[in-house]
Amino acid sequence: MTRNSDANKLDSRRDTLIVVGRIYGGTIPSMATGHKRIFWQHSDAIRVVPLYAPEALKPAGGAPIVHAAPPKLTYRNGPLLASVEVFTIFWGDAWQAAQAGLVTQINGFFDFILTSALIDQLSEYSVPAYKIGHGKRSGTITITSPAITSSVSDTAIQHMLQTLVSGHAGVPAPTPNSLYFIYLPPGVTVVQGGGASCQAFCGYHNDISGQIFYAVMPYPGCAGCAGGLAPFDALTSTSSHELCEAITDPIPGQGWYDDANGEIGDICAWKTKVIGTFTVQLERSNSGNQCV
Repeated sequence: MTRNSDANKLDSRRDTLIVVGRIYGGTIPSMATGHKRIFWQHSDAIRVVPLYAPEALKPAGGAPIVHAAPPKLTYRNGPLLASVEVFTIFWGDAWQAAQAGLVTQINGFFDFILTSALIDQLSEYSVPAYKIGHGKRSGTITITSPAITSSVSDTAIQHMLQTLVSGHAGVPAPTPNSLYFIYLPPGVTVVQGGGASCQAFCGYHNDISGQIFYAVMPYPGCAGCAGGLAPFDALTSTSSHELCEAITDPIPGQGWYDDANGEIGDICAWKTKVIGTFTVQLERSNSGNQCV
């Protein structure tokens, strides 16, 4: 995902108060499960899946895209998701109608991929405090309330998520390994950091006060976010991008990060492979010095 230079001056992420219910304890002593706390929201830039660049827009002669500096991820001493617990949230009526089949497919993707070679290859980014291993899908929910409109902001998404984790019996409270994947239906534009889905990005991951980790996946309803793939394959590609980045850098810029090139998935954006029957994105390997 690329750094969004407007994120620090736009969006409500700066100097905003966030009320969080049922925050897990252990990271900051004053936090306790079952109690509401108010936290300042940090102003780090959100990381996004960039738009797909068609061949016609790539360098002439098929020359590879040259990075500003040789990619090298370094660890910034922040948390990692050692045994990720993915909970999927499908927001909107369409997921109970025309897109109902995709719900089953996406959940099946996570059931397989969280114990696959994709996760195994992330083990090189383990550190003494966080040994990255297989994860699991902890559940799923489809919601129709609050009603979703044709445009939704990251602030509204955060509010929806906090409401769910603080008071919905079907949604698990956050743990140090929780990762909430939020899927939006066709026709809905996500706005964050001064940009919009299908115009500036195809998905992103973020955190709320370093305590709730989430990824937002707009429907790939444009050429820039389909990348020449069928909708389901485009979603598994971008979802794998955000999954690997959230595991290795859940608080953007505080885990494994490269100041010039971004996160583990940014360096390899829109380069794909198939694991099992699923299309996933290649991820940067420090040890192999390549996308794998």
